[in-house]
Amino acid sequence: MTKVIHTENAPAAIGPYVQAVDLGNMVLTSGQIPVNPQTGEIPTDIVKQTRQSLNNVKAILEQAGLTVGDIVKTTVFVKDLNDFATVNAEYEAFFREHNHPSFPARSCVEVARLPKDVGLEIEAIAVRK
Repeated sequence: MTKVIHTENAPAAIGPYVQAVDLGNMVLTSGQIPVNPQTGEIPTDIVKQTRQSLNNVKAILEQAGLTVGDIVKTTVFVKDLNDFATVNAEYEAFFREHNHPSFPARSCVEVARLPKDVGLEIEAIAVRK
């Protein structure tokens, strides 16, 4: 049975979708843009945007009873692939800080535009062990 996941610690959905779905053994998050859920603010710096998006994913997974260590796959959508090295460094730091057993599988693609004109969006798949 599919369960909808919602937390106030990540931005509310701004369209006809949910923050995540829990399939029992797997949780799939919707793409998370770098909106601070408490203030609604979006950092201008791509490093801070990366961290905020990852923190939003983390908050959703925690609501589902999972951790960053349970993430098996991410997709990163960036507005400018020239930011890839910077995004990659912050992404690596985040997963190391959360003691991920290994880095998750990942896709990273450049897109023309993202909601609220942010620099990136990140979605994740996590598995219950």
